[in-house]
Amino acid sequence: MAWIVTKYLITAGVVVLISEVAKRSDKLGGLIAALPMVTFLALIWLYIEKQPIEKISNHAWYTFWYVVPTLPMFLAFPFLHERIGFWPTLAASALITIVCFVVFATIVKHFGIELL
Repeated sequence: MAWIVTKYLITAGVVVLISEVAKRSDKLGGLIAALPMVTFLALIWLYIEKQPIEKISNHAWYTFWYVVPTLPMFLAFPFLHERIGFWPTLAASALITIVCFVVFATIVKHFGIELL
């Protein structure tokens, strides 16, 4: 149980760190958020918990493919936020990501990459 609490505290600490840095510097906050810290932590937790190397490698592989269709949302967010406000933009961003993911998954399926 202590291990799970430790994992939660460290992982939550990363999110809090990013939000606190972003309050002070948009650029630095964005840079830190763009770093794959959550993925690094997940890979570390999988390794420490003695998961098979194939599972760890698959996690990194699929993370790459799942990140690609999220990128348009980062471009749409600032554009929409100025026009429709925060909450509607957040909802639209989620919808954009879902649509991009479905389209992307359909395209890469033709290359033998199964994301769905």
